[in-house]
Amino acid sequence: MFAKSFAAGLAATTMLAGVAFAQTPTTTTDRANTTAAATESSFQGTWRTSKMDGLKVYNDQNQDIGSIDDLLMDKSGNVKAAVISVGGFLGMGSRLVAIPFEKIKFVNEPVPSTGTAQNTSGSSSTTTTGAATTSGSTASKSNPWYPDHAVFNASKDELKAMPEFKFSTNE
Repeated sequence: MFAKSFAAGLAATTMLAGVAFAQTPTTTTDRANTTAAATESSFQGTWRTSKMDGLKVYNDQNQDIGSIDDLLMDKSGNVKAAVISVGGFLGMGSRLVAIPFEKIKFVNEPVPSTGTAQNTSGSSSTTTTGAATTSGSTASKSNPWYPDHAVFNASKDELKAMPEFKFSTNE
């Protein structure tokens, strides 16, 4: 008796499995099509936020005034402020200040240095901080996923005088 029940169950399962495998889906969910739409060219001109952390900030006189510590976004994902680390030495004694994001300008070219360097031919050439020079001209930035530096029109002392920003956990 057990053998008859077992054989009947096995036969029914085989028939149902055959019908299930014969069906074709009405809509295709091909992952290759969805990822093909999200290629590098569709995000041209965007920057990686992970590369913004630690980005040097200079003023209009090309003086190093700090570095970006964090970016603050609203609930819709728009960046509202950049938290800049000012002062200190090797991370000790620095303070954080929040700057409205629209007041910061991002630049892809390296910061020109105010000093000159002597090359082997005896003539002086202007050097840059951030990229090597080739025949007296600045080499172009090869990575489009983040800017070379940021510019904010303030001195280091003005930033130090601003109210300190603290990450609050009471929200």
